[in-house]
Amino acid sequence: MRLLTNLSNSGPLLKEAISGGNLKVLRSMLGPAFRGLIQQRGKNEDSTEMQLGYRARFDWRYARGEKEMTRLYEAAKISQWNATTDLDWSIQVDPRDAVRPVLPDDFLPVARLPAFQKLGPVDKGKQRHGVLSWLLSQFLHGEQGALFAACQVTEAVPWLDAKLYGSTQVVDEGRHVEVFHTYLTRKLEKLYEVNDNLYVVIDALMSDGRWDLKFLGMQIMIEGLALGAFGFMRAVTQEPLLKQLLTRVIADEARHVHYGVIALGKFYASEISEKERREREDWALEVAMLLRNRFLAHEFYDEHWAHQMSRAAWDKLVLDSEMMTVFRRTMFKRIIPNLKRIGLLSDRVRPRYAAAGLLQFESGRAAPELTAEDLLADRA
Repeated sequence: MRLLTNLSNSGPLLKEAISGGNLKVLRSMLGPAFRGLIQQRGKNEDSTEMQLGYRARFDWRYARGEKEMTRLYEAAKISQWNATTDLDWSIQVDPRDAVRPVLPDDFLPVARLPAFQKLGPVDKGKQRHGVLSWLLSQFLHGEQGALFAACQVTEAVPWLDAKLYGSTQVVDEGRHVEVFHTYLTRKLEKLYEVNDNLYVVIDALMSDGRWDLKFLGMQIMIEGLALGAFGFMRAVTQEPLLKQLLTRVIADEARHVHYGVIALGKFYASEISEKERREREDWALEVAMLLRNRFLAHEFYDEHWAHQMSRAAWDKLVLDSEMMTVFRRTMFKRIIPNLKRIGLLSDRVRPRYAAAGLLQFESGRAAPELTAEDLLADRA
């Protein structure tokens, strides 16, 4: 019965994936979708083993010469920070504080619901606490995926300069897992399970044997979305420790996205066929839809609102809320221009991005040509 319920809840997403018509992409997504959306392995298992189908590439000549990668590597080396000593963990955090909230009530998709407005201060505080914990929990789960993916692409990417930079990203992602887990467990004392849509994306990019899809899924899609989300949260929060944490993480994420743009721009321009390019284009579109649905906060809904409204009504509430409109704009304003820059936003798929309300971001600023000085300035 539970599998049937999960299948019913996942129906619109599966229909959306099938409508793309690329059978190879659909086939590559079916296993992750079944494990994530139907079996809900991210919720039903304490740990998950995934089969990894990729090859590591050794360079016995140690050829150097990728200038952009070299600049990025130098910037990464001088931008490392220590999560234990460079953040002020002595700051007291009250996630239920209504006078100086960690996130303003306008950030909550339920803020304008009459049922929420009728709640007393204690219950409103619980919901503020829940939304913040849910959001940061999903960032934590995404950072664990990024840590594993960074290890994989460092092994698999063909250029030595890219491998050297990749080694710094592994360190960055380990630090991000550390800081988000510490904030959630020590300051918020609440941790949510991984969202099913995020699980599907992580499963899909981890188990695919093609290194460029790992770059595309993690560096361009997940990291690009996180960069926008972190920037938005840093702008609206009044909590000094969270602001410190996000400022440090944003500087790292900017390098990670730039890394993906450099690598994939070079690879897609000259080393794949038109058929392969179309497949990557469709794959990126399906991941974009999963990432959009990742922020429907079903885990929070199940805890606080499932007894008052249907999931379909909740989804409409979240997607139509002023907060989510601004949040989506912030999250996708980097992803869409970067897809265009690496050649994965052709006229063939533009109508589907337009239907999802995402094409409006295509004229935005893509990943810049960053210098070491630019990247260090992001930490100021």
